[in-house]
Amino acid sequence: MRETLPDESAVTIDPAAYEALPFSDRCGEIWRRGEHLLIGVSPGNSYFSHRRISELIGWGRELFERIDIVHADLHVEAQFEAFGYTAEHALRRAAKEVKTTARRIARGIEEAGGPDGVRAHALSDFAGHPAYRRLHRRTVDALRTDRVFREAAEGMARGFLAARMDEGLAPNEPQLAAGIRYIAAELPFFLDTPSLLGVPTSVSCYHLQLPLTPVLFGRDEGLRAAAGQGYAVVRPAAPSGPAPAAVMQPARAA
Repeated sequence: MRETLPDESAVTIDPAAYEALPFSDRCGEIWRRGEHLLIGVSPGNSYFSHRRISELIGWGRELFERIDIVHADLHVEAQFEAFGYTAEHALRRAAKEVKTTARRIARGIEEAGGPDGVRAHALSDFAGHPAYRRLHRRTVDALRTDRVFREAAEGMARGFLAARMDEGLAPNEPQLAAGIRYIAAELPFFLDTPSLLGVPTSVSCYHLQLPLTPVLFGRDEGLRAAAGQGYAVVRPAAPSGPAPAAVMQPARAA
């Protein structure tokens, strides 16, 4: 367990406040190594309040040597354009959402006691990174050639876009294409975070199981995650009752 100096301003975290469900045995092995946790934050997602981010940091510090938070800021405006905004208005709306997200992350880090062992990045910070460019090219190629991957990516995009649409409506082709471009920009961190951040192994986490998870982490062909990349659903623990058997409890050795 990492040692941190007491900070009276930091949020106090119950170690049982969150539960983690690694997707596979291999993901569980990577989780238990406790080397790196990646928290991905999407603009406009109300789940990631500054309080939630602070809690996740405090909880993750008990388990991992290092935490990185990456917020998406690429292709956000394309989604607004696909929903009928003018290019200028779409840029303003996207910039506002991205700025709000960055402020939430900064406040969450501050309330968690500061940046000890925690770093924050915008996705665009990696646009020129050779590993990011290589992984993004692989993603784009797979969208053309890998039917299973393409269908899962479309399913993920539809779910993401549904939050911006009236109930019962489905995205049209331009909206779906914009959603897929947005997802493709994030996927390098689901494929190989170690090569992007220089860590031995990493677990990407989100509070939901994603349609792409079994594709990237559960098959032996096509586009899939690197050997050192894991994935886990990390969510608030149930208010009462025993934890499910698959849940990884905070038990990293000192």
